[in-house]
Amino acid sequence: MSSTFNDFNFNAGLLDSLNSMGFNKPTPIQIEAIPVIMSNKDLVACAQTGTGKTAAYMLPILNKIIESNTDGLDTLVLVPTRELAIQIDQQIEGFSYFINVSSIAVYGGGDGATWDQQRKALTDGANIVIATPGRLLAQLQSGTANLTKIKHLVLDEADRMLDMGFYDDIVRVISYLPTERQTIMFSATMPTKMRALANKLMVDPQQINIAISKPAAGILQQAYLVYEEQKNKLIKHILASGNFNSIIIFSSTKEHVKKLERDLSNMGFSLKGFHSDLEQEEREEIMRAFKSRQLQMLIGTDILSRGIDIDGIDLVINAEVSGDAENYIHRIGRTARAATTGTAITFISDTDQYKFLQIENLIGREIEKLTIPIEIGEGPVYEPEKKPKHQAKGYSNGSKSKSSSNSSSSNNRSAPKEHSKPIHREPSGIKHTIVKKPNPPQE
Repeated sequence: MSSTFNDFNFNAGLLDSLNSMGFNKPTPIQIEAIPVIMSNKDLVACAQTGTGKTAAYMLPILNKIIESNTDGLDTLVLVPTRELAIQIDQQIEGFSYFINVSSIAVYGGGDGATWDQQRKALTDGANIVIATPGRLLAQLQSGTANLTKIKHLVLDEADRMLDMGFYDDIVRVISYLPTERQTIMFSATMPTKMRALANKLMVDPQQINIAISKPAAGILQQAYLVYEEQKNKLIKHILASGNFNSIIIFSSTKEHVKKLERDLSNMGFSLKGFHSDLEQEEREEIMRAFKSRQLQMLIGTDILSRGIDIDGIDLVINAEVSGDAENYIHRIGRTARAATTGTAITFISDTDQYKFLQIENLIGREIEKLTIPIEIGEGPVYEPEKKPKHQAKGYSNGSKSKSSSNSSSSNNRSAPKEHSKPIHREPSGIKHTIVKKPNPPQE
């Protein structure tokens, strides 16, 4: 097992780049994936965001590009969002600091100049293209891009792309690629449709599973039982009572995000809402400001839960229980990254208790329930086994429920099965606990 990046026999320039970026030891997914990719085998890897998956596939590809003196377009990386495309492009820029490899992010939302820049890169041959499927397909259909010499195809957050309805676009993009290529697929989950896609695209792929659906050990997970009208007061209480430097608040809709932004704007925090109504330039500027600590708080939808790689976030608040049990993992995974610690707090309304039970079943433990302050009032009783009469709209792990009565049907991947073995739970009960940062993990 490799203990340093030197063990992979990377190019000296690539190793210099890693050293300059502070990359010391490979993560488990990097240890497992890099040798497979270096050997030119197809790969299906399950790994959460924050495990080092981008480096796991990009470092061996960069090394192969360098060693083969590849000139022109070599690698295509398909991603679900423009934010992730930009992030990966920035990471490649860091990895390539001491080597001669070029990359470009291809995504929608820009002006005519952006389109022309992307077309030129696709035509003249940047070594690596990171693209959203729809935008790349538009470029391909214009007839200017040539992908016939692609040697490596990567599908990053493949499950997310399928959830967002990109299956047909992915298949159409791949029709422009040569059949002789290495195909690499990274995903946080492995639903049936994605396995079918892997079988369609790959030849005898190697499979790797790394810590699926388990929050990082450094995350202090807590929850409050609240009514809707109590949430804003509780958020203000938490923010006022803790010493948090970098905060993300998740809300279910952009309308809720905008309202929270207005309601919290007078608390003295530097904050911004992050949602799909913003222009791309605005979103990029907000993200730059948050990364540089010019902004203390982001309030956003699940667009923030995946592919946003920012260290040092010490508090995540879920203003509503996530509509997908898997998404809870991605939300709270924004904190406690890179061996740090953080706090994740979820508000459980009276109608969201059954959904939260599914999350607890997914992670295999009961999350501590805190008592809301007396001045805010009394919250609901925790009765998660009792399904609400009106199940929250759209909760079926990615597909909309027809009614509350089928919320634990076969369509709901995370729902507990009637005859399944009960999970191990920590002692239950509502506790009076002060929200605090956890102690750093022991080395």
